[in-house]
Amino acid sequence: MTDPDEPGDLFSSQETPSYAAALAELEAIVAELDGEAVDVDHLSTRVQRASELLVVLRRRIGTARMEVDRVVASLEAIDEA
Repeated sequence: MTDPDEPGDLFSSQETPSYAAALAELEAIVAELDGEAVDVDHLSTRVQRASELLVVLRRRIGTARMEVDRVVASLEAIDEA
């Protein structure tokens, strides 16, 4: 069974987008899907891409959170010394 938070090799043939690029693309997809002229022939493809972008965004946020926690912990250790 695969992990739903794993994009697999979806980005293997292309560079993983930056946070800003992934967010901009996701917002464009959401706007497209919210529109009245949704192309049903491409709906599943766009939803799949949105899912891939969400994985990228979640990972970036998780990594940033861990880095911030590590910095805060090191600052607290300095204050306690």
